Order: sequence, then structure tokens, then C-alpha cells
Amino acid sequence: MALDLDKTAAQLGGLTAGLRGREAAKAEALEQALTALMLANPPAVEARRAAGRATWLVAGVEEGLRGAFAPPLLPEDYLALAVDGSHVDVDRHSPARCYLINIGFASLRYGARPGAELRSTPTLYARDEELTLADPASARDMAVEGPLLGMARAVAEVEALADLVEASALDAPAVALLDGTLVLWGLAGQGYPEFVRRRLLEEGLLPALDRLHAAAEGRTLAVASYISLPRSTEVVNALRLHVCPYPRVDCDAHCGALRSGARPCDTVGGVTDGELAAAALRPGERSAVFRSNSGVVSERYGPHAVRFCYMHAGEEVARVEMPEWTAQDPEALGLLHAALASQAEKGHGYPVVLQEAHEQAVISGRDREAFARLVEEAMTAEGLPTATSQKARSKRTRWV
Repeated sequence: MALDLDKTAAQLGGLTAGLRGREAAKAEALEQALTALMLANPPAVEARRAAGRATWLVAGVEEGLRGAFAPPLLPEDYLALAVDGSHVDVDRHSPARCYLINIGFASLRYGARPGAELRSTPTLYARDEELTLADPASARDMAVEGPLLGMARAVAEVEALADLVEASALDAPAVALLDGTLVLWGLAGQGYPEFVRRRLLEEGLLPALDRLHAAAEGRTLAVASYISLPRSTEVVNALRLHVCPYPRVDCDAHCGALRSGARPCDTVGGVTDGELAAAALRPGERSAVFRSNSGVVSERYGPHAVRFCYMHAGEEVARVEMPEWTAQDPEALGLLHAALASQAEKGHGYPVVLQEAHEQAVISGRDREAFARLVEEAMTAEGLPTATSQKARSKRTRWV
């Protein structure tokens, strides 16, 4: 046995004691945050955000802070569309450099002509131009693996959703869903050069969103991503601005030397937006819609700027992100809310159409082993070398 469970169990007492202390502090912070939510003036909070210098990522407040909206009636006939993806990363121990992206598709039709279509499409990437992103203006390139592959897969999922929507029937309103976020957070910092940002955004994500926007013209189409158990704090950070005692918000100047817990706004800190929404919403309800002020969204997304809200799905609160053209269309926003509430009820707390797309996309451990064998067998059949690392070989061989 590699892990000594007896020694591990002996250390769990410290874990649970720490958790008890943190839960008590969180309960106090949640009470303070709920009070601030009721008292905060949305225009004043937005004005303080715009005029101040906050080190927190703060939600843009447009619709209000404390709204709770019940789902409208769901049309009898509608389409629920979803895609999800998984991938096999480049394995440096493999004899061949390649990666695989598997996209799962789910199309569920409700109403007078119910139906379902479930499928998956695996795509192998092995050519030199697929394994790297190259800068056409220089000799620089970056290998598509690890976090960069994760973002490339996210772009592929949006492109696949556009394919699914364009192929769908036009005689019924539709919701088109992704699992996860619409924001390529990995591009928010300075970790990637401009040519990578351009390839992923201007040549990938944004054209796919353009296609979805075009598909929404002339029909009711809501496009959104669904984040289960969100850890975001942008709305709570807006409440920090409300309780900040200084005439002008300047986090570095006033509180830059203070530890976490000692800053005046920490009275409402320590809770997530999801925890706040769970206390403020009833099952089925959604919050107000907020604006994402992420740097990459503000600077690069243009007409597809991201809006988000929180929805109580019964078993948990989810974060729902959408392009602003869905958020600003009352029919699309109402359809999205009603469909998500119904889908979550059918899926016991998680939208059933996303469950089905995930089941089509998932790559099991056995699948990954079979894929590795297929790669080696294909190379052997072509007379190509299949040498691997001694570390990889040792994992396959039991010596004792």
C-alpha cells in the first residue's frame, strides 16, 4: 500500500478543527454580507468602482444587487442543446507527440415532437502545425499542451456549439449550453504572448461567438455556460466597496499593508458569490445579471462581453455566464432561466442536457490506455520506432 492511511487519519483531527473555526467565521461574514446586500445602493457601488482603485475583481452592477427573479413559463416546444469536451494531453513518455480532443454533443427536443440525438466526435492532432501555435511575424512558437491545450479545447467546444446550433431545427426556441466558463481566464495575465491571444481569441473564440450571434437573429436562441459550485467572489467584492469606510476606494493606499482579516471590508469577505446567492435565493430563482470586468473580456471580447447571474438549481447554486446579446434579449434571458430550472430539476440538480453531453465526451482511464496502445500499434505497423521512457516502462512492469 503506497499511502499509509493510519498515519493520514491521525492528521485529520487538525483538518476538522481548522474547518470548524473557519465555518464559524464564514457564518458571521455571510450574515454581514446579507445585510450589506440589502443596504447597498447599486448606483453608488458602481460609481465607487468606476472612480476608485480596487485590487479585487468587482462585478459590474447594472440591473441591481439584490434582485431575485422566479423562472418564467417554459414554452412547451423547445430545444436544449449542449456540448462538452475532454482531452488526452501530450504525453512526453509516449513515442509519438500528439493529443486528442473528444467533443460530446447532446440535442434534446421537448414538446409535440420529442426526440434526442447524442454523439461524440474525437479529433487527433499530430501535425507540426497543430502541436504548436506559431507567431507568423517571428520564429516564436508555443507547444499546445497543459493549460494552453485546455484553452484550445474550450475554443473547440464553442466552435462545436456553433456547429450544433447551425444544424438545429429553426421551428422552436433553443438554449445552447456549455459546461464551464466563457472567459479564457488563462489569458487574463501576462503569461502568454500576443500571438497566442490572437490565435485563441480573434481567430478562434470570437468568430465562433459571431456565428452563434448570427444564428440568434430571427429566432429565440439563448447561449450560456453553466458553472457548477462556483468559487467566484465578484459580487461579494462589490459589497466590499459598499462597506469600505474611505471616501475613495484605493485598496493599496489604504490597506495594502494590512493582513487578510484586518481590512475593514473583510467583514463581508470569506464567502463566495455562490454561498451568498444560496442564502438570498429560493430554488428556481436567479439573481440580477452582472457584468464581468475581467481584463481579457473588457479588452478583447467586444460585442460578446460576458454577463453572469447566479441561479438556485435546487441542490446547489450555479453561475450562469452569457454573452451580452443573450442577457439583453428579454425573451432569450427568460427562456434560458426557465429551461435551466427545468433541466436542473430533470437532472436532480444539474442540467440533464449537459449531463448527456458530458457522458458522450468523457474519456475514461481505460479509454486512455487503449488510445496509447493504438498509437503504438499504428507506429509499429508503419515500421516507426516506439521507444518510450524507462519510467513509463517501469509503470507497466511489476518486478516484485
